[in-house]
Amino acid sequence: MTRDDLLNALSAFSGATVSYPFDETTRVYKVGGKIFAIVGDNDDPVRVSVKCDPDIAEELREQHPGTVAPGYHLSKRHWNTVTLDDSVNDDDLRDWLAHSYDLVFRSLPRASRTEITRVIRDN
Repeated sequence: MTRDDLLNALSAFSGATVSYPFDETTRVYKVGGKIFAIVGDNDDPVRVSVKCDPDIAEELREQHPGTVAPGYHLSKRHWNTVTLDDSVNDDDLRDWLAHSYDLVFRSLPRASRTEITRVIRDN
């Protein structure tokens, strides 16, 4: 997956917003004001940090050593940093992005989830 493909996939999630709260080169994707992905604009190779269920996070690190690592400057238990290289299957990466988004979306208050869903439905 290319950087543009990654950014497009992240932007496509319902209610996703992007900002640069840390610095001018660290792109942060949020839903309902909570982070679900972080991408460094200058990373080469491209890396994305995603939220992950702790048990699944460990499993992915074991299955993809060198590609999936504990979250860089994040909770090592709940975040993985994925280096996009030829060893990362695009479908798997899309699943990991969706898993991160879903974890964060489900943690939002019901009113926030309802509002995001309503706005999407109305557009």
